[in-house]
Amino acid sequence: MARTDCTNMVQPDWDQLLTGIVQLNEQLHICYMNAAAETLLDGSRKRLLGTPLFGLFRFSSLAPEVVRQALRDKQSVSDSDVTWVFHDGQRVTVEFIAQPLRQNDGHQHVLLELRRVDQIRRINQENSQQQQLQAAHSMVRGLAHEIKNPLGGLRGAAQLLAGELGERPLLEYTDLIISQADRLRNLVDRMLGSHELPARAPTNVHEVIERVIAIAQLSAASGIQFERDYDPSLPELTVAADSIEQALLNVVMNAVEALTEAGRTEDGHVTVRTRVKHQQTLYGLRYRRCAVIEVQDNGPGVPEPLKETLFYPMVSGRAGGTGLGLAITQNAVHQHAGKIELLSEPHTTRFRLYLPYIETRFDSSGRVAGSD
Repeated sequence: MARTDCTNMVQPDWDQLLTGIVQLNEQLHICYMNAAAETLLDGSRKRLLGTPLFGLFRFSSLAPEVVRQALRDKQSVSDSDVTWVFHDGQRVTVEFIAQPLRQNDGHQHVLLELRRVDQIRRINQENSQQQQLQAAHSMVRGLAHEIKNPLGGLRGAAQLLAGELGERPLLEYTDLIISQADRLRNLVDRMLGSHELPARAPTNVHEVIERVIAIAQLSAASGIQFERDYDPSLPELTVAADSIEQALLNVVMNAVEALTEAGRTEDGHVTVRTRVKHQQTLYGLRYRRCAVIEVQDNGPGVPEPLKETLFYPMVSGRAGGTGLGLAITQNAVHQHAGKIELLSEPHTTRFRLYLPYIETRFDSSGRVAGSD
């Protein structure tokens, strides 16, 4: 039976595919790309043909030599987690498959299949965050019920005992019991948070941020610099200002404490950045506009084992931390139909808060889902 050589098959209509298809020559220059690849690489065929593929990126987790070696060995290579950072700072994560392709003239080319996976991962991360929040709330409320009842009895008994005691040294012990019971009750209340949505009003977010920075500067080492990168076109946002201020203060103080513990009190930087993002989808709902507030520091980064559980109550990356700050922040952001995400790598940590303008909310099909 005759064997079929599949390396010279007729090119299909690749523009109909959702997968990005890129053909490279032996120098890894682009000699063909389909419509999906144009979207992924953020450039038209006309502009990118003849361009070195890896020259498009400021950073690539996949070395060009890996593709060249596959070409020399006539073997395919694949990677399910390739990160590319473009020169403008845009980051994409793709599934990557490269396979040799012999041309009619005898030259070897490389055929790439590219499928963007960061958007799928972001959706999965949102679902996971929702599940984490629900699990955390259930755990905390159950724990609060078990703690607050005995605490009330303990405090009441201590008050009764104090009324029967006449000696001051003994009263000091009952005062201690009462004060510690009150402290634990306040701790539980902070873990629970409010059941009611706070009152909201149109708010200048930059004024809120300025108050947060003023407070943080009072406790930060003098060498830590606070930088502002504001979008002046950011419209007023209808929020509970006190709640958002506390949420941002928790994040900013987290950055300050991370820099302090890392010994970066002389060259530490905390940058607060604001932007408007259009057509943003949060938890399955699409919003015409979102305010994005980002807090970035140049500390050591969040340890990998903590990234998945950092927003749980009682989870902290610091020895003296209570693990409540980020849980409270997440609760406040969720009460505003928003989302908080963590992006951390060595020497850079970013917490990004998405707060939608909920009067222009749409579902995934583009229809209005509701209004305030």
